[in-house]
Amino acid sequence: MSELDPVIHAQARLRTMTVLNTLGVGDTIAFPRLQELLQMTSGNLATHLRKLEGSGYVSVEKVLEGRSPVTYIGLSRRAAVRLPPTSGSCASSWSPPADAFGGTFNP
Repeated sequence: MSELDPVIHAQARLRTMTVLNTLGVGDTIAFPRLQELLQMTSGNLATHLRKLEGSGYVSVEKVLEGRSPVTYIGLSRRAAVRLPPTSGSCASSWSPPADAFGGTFNP
């Protein structure tokens, strides 16, 4: 068995990756919505996202919508290939509200 990657197996980052893995390939979620789903502070989530982005697991895109900055987060291609599909027991134990991904963005 291969060694577990401590970057994604820290509890907060594993929760983040689990939520992001429920998105479709190429889909993203707005930072405030991800923060709400994970019930994390913005500083805590930002710190974990920087670690995940630095390791190539997530992609972060900052855009302007009108005059407001918006940050979108999604799985990187590397992570999408390495993570199992969300049909397993971990994914089935978590179900987002019906409108959970209403803020998704597909560039």
